[in-house]
Amino acid sequence: MRSRTLASMTAVLALLLAGCGGQSPGAEGPVADVSIHDDDGLNGIVLPTPYRVPSVPLEDADGATYDLATDATKPLTLVFFGYTHCPDICQVVMANIASSLTRLDDAQRAKVQMVFVTTDPARDDVATLRSYLDRFDPSFDGLTGDLAKIVELGTAFDVEIAKGKKLASGGYDVAHGTQIIGLLPDHRAPFVWTQGTDPSTLADDITTILDDKVPGL
Repeated sequence: MRSRTLASMTAVLALLLAGCGGQSPGAEGPVADVSIHDDDGLNGIVLPTPYRVPSVPLEDADGATYDLATDATKPLTLVFFGYTHCPDICQVVMANIASSLTRLDDAQRAKVQMVFVTTDPARDDVATLRSYLDRFDPSFDGLTGDLAKIVELGTAFDVEIAKGKKLASGGYDVAHGTQIIGLLPDHRAPFVWTQGTDPSTLADDITTILDDKVPGL
């Protein structure tokens, strides 16, 4: 979402609770008090009040305990909630993130981590996550664990999670927010990109963030 010149305007951006697999959105999860202006240097959203990263220990794709509040130590960590059985939206967003990171130089790339948080831990165990993430970038990490903890983490970022309809195949969809969240290593998450952000745009924003060119951060 590109910023627009609307002086001193505060708006609410409604991010859809997306049903992967073509299900109609069932609810909206608001990102409240979003300031829309053109002087932050980003195409994505800079929250005037960043999310605070809660301490929620989960299990990473290598089987170790991982807590975003303490282990996301790189200058920028991208977080996306999804699930490996998602047939459409998750794969597109993950591919776009992977493509955006290939546009960075080696020094920039070393400063960025990508963390995929499953919204379907019943099916996404450690081995399943590792196999899925390796298709996009072996350096990507993933988190799984107790669903209640994952919902707690998602709630902190206005990412809604809900089990969707049962499929004829016997499986089920999982409805979830599809925004990408950007975390800083000081427990703040001030950046949000919508699911339609293209790789070039995301790469440009990452470069701006890494170059410390976002005012007030």
